[in-house]
Order: sequence, then structure tokens, then C-alpha cells
Amino acid sequence: MGRADVRVAVARLALATLTTLKVGGEAEVWTCERDDDAREATREDFRVLGGGSNLLVADGGVPERVVRLGRPYADVRALASDDAWIGAATPLPGLVRRARTLGLSGLEGVLGVPAQLGGAIVMNAGTRFGEIGDVLQEVDLMLDGRVERVAANALGLAYRRSALPPGAVVLRARLKLVASTPERVAAAEAAVDAARRGQPKARSAGCAFKNPPGDAAGRLIDAAGLKGTRVGDAMIAHEHANFVINLGAATAADVLGLLRHVQERVAVPLEIEWRRWGLPGGDAALRGWGAAAEGAG
Repeated sequence: MGRADVRVAVARLALATLTTLKVGGEAEVWTCERDDDAREATREDFRVLGGGSNLLVADGGVPERVVRLGRPYADVRALASDDAWIGAATPLPGLVRRARTLGLSGLEGVLGVPAQLGGAIVMNAGTRFGEIGDVLQEVDLMLDGRVERVAANALGLAYRRSALPPGAVVLRARLKLVASTPERVAAAEAAVDAARRGQPKARSAGCAFKNPPGDAAGRLIDAAGLKGTRVGDAMIAHEHANFVINLGAATAADVLGLLRHVQERVAVPLEIEWRRWGLPGGDAALRGWGAAAEGAG
């Protein structure tokens, strides 16, 4: 297939419009509808954007092209049995609802995670009730211009991280769930939902810091008296101290300044959970997920 046959939609967009925190400058965004489009889009330096959670983008944007997967990679109806291939752009909340309706167990632990499937795999997203890695069997990756099928146990999945090959883009994933009933799945989700009720509803990128061993980042930040602390329009949420919310006009500089302030005030070292594009301490510009979101997305 020649380049003339590739139908990638290209536009220069403010990444603030594509992230859940609503922060970030402009970039050239490529939206891919087919594997061949993704092959063309990844010929040059790029970053992959999923649902836009778990991500802080510099106010000046990024120079690399930003690659997104389009609608053909986002069909929750592909989850039709307990063993199914799902497009990487499929929203995780939709998959959770679909699994509940079908009476399929295994996704309860990622209830409320605002990510697309691909980003969730890259970050091994989850809660203390479970992670996406618990049900992941294998993935199709776009890597160096070819599609490779890789088993989940070769992805280096760990707490909020993976070890995908540099430059790899998740195209689709095979999930293996467990046959149950809608009632039992809903009951399991109720426990997860109860634990989430204290989370803020305002603009956020999700939990800002990873939990240190044996403790919770939110508890430590709260104990330091930092709830409600502001830098510009970025604020530590009153509802949950491990969330930074955008009060309306926060900049990346505001958010990063607030994160650094928290790290200085809390005695236990806290590692930022979000990916950071074009910011100090963030990921270097890599060909692929190395500086992506997506959360997670």
C-alpha cells in the first residue's frame, strides 16, 4: 500500500482539549483509522495519546507528532464473550459496563479508571481491587512498521508500569474474563465504587502520585495539611489529597509547581504517577509510548 492510500486525519490542536486535566499546548495530531495509517504515522518521532488521563502536557505543547487511534479501534461490542480481542482506543469505562451486562467478571478492579484500553495496558492501570494486567492475555503492537503479537507476560507489567518495547503502539488486546452473572459482577463493583466515592469530580488527571510501599500517597499528603493548597488554578482536592484539580485556568507550570511543593512537604519520597510531556523530570521525547498518556489514555 502506498502513502497515497493512507487516510490519516492530521490537524494542529491544543492538547488541553484532549486531556482530562485540560492543560497543554499545541501539537500536530494524527488520528489513525487502520493499521496502515498507524504505520505511516509512526515513521517519524511521535507520542501516543489515548484518553488523555494520567498526563500533564507542557504549556508550549510538544514538537513530536501525536498519534491517536480512531473509531475503528474503539468498539465495546467486540467484547462478546469471555475471550475477546478489543481495540486499544476502546474506553475502559465502556468495557466495564459491557462486561457487567454480559455477566463477565475480571474488570471490576478498573471500575472508574478514565482510560482507553491501550493506555491502561501501558500503565497497567487499576486499583487495589485489581489491574488490567490481571485479564490481559496478549497484544498486537505496531513496532518498527510491522504488527507484532506479544504475550502479556512479556510486557513487564508491574505496579502502574509496563516495559513495552521502545516505539511500540498498542493496537488491540486480547482479554480473558470469567463467566459469571450480571448480579455478581455488580455486587463486586459495589465495593470498588464505595472506595471511590471520595474522589473529586472536577478536572483531574487521576491520582498524581504512586503509593509508596506500605502506605497511601493521599494519606501522607493529607497528614501534611496540604488539602486545598493552590498554585495558580491548580489545587490539591479537598475530597482526596492525591488528586490535583484544575479550577479553570491552571497551566502546566502551576500543576508542576504544586506537585513539586507536595514532594518537598511530605517526608516520604513520592513518585509522580502521571506521564509528563515536555516538562522537567518527565519522559524524554521517544518514538512511542515512552512519553505517552492514557491514559493511561
